[in-house]
Amino acid sequence: MKRSVLTRYRVMAYVTGVLLILLTIGCVAKYLLNVSGATGFVSIVGIAHGWLYVIYLVLAFDLGSKAKMPFGKMLWMLLAGTIPTAAFFVERRITRELEPQFEAVAEPVQA
Repeated sequence: MKRSVLTRYRVMAYVTGVLLILLTIGCVAKYLLNVSGATGFVSIVGIAHGWLYVIYLVLAFDLGSKAKMPFGKMLWMLLAGTIPTAAFFVERRITRELEPQFEAVAEPVQA
């Protein structure tokens, strides 16, 4: 497995996580605080999160299948993009678990 698979997943985990937090804040502003300008914000961020979450799903599934993760762990990784802040914690945990595999495979640099 190449490091680029993990890097792509990590980038999309952060993007998805940030958008989901913004969407949550926007929904609180729109529905609980009755902020009139929040409607457009929620629409734009919601659409962006929806499309980018699909990309996140593809990349998370790619990483999970290449790392031969158990189904439960892969499912949790896929669902992390729907729970505010979960993507950050799951990404960190997955990275810690997979980093040793990359360090063991790294080739020594010749001078």
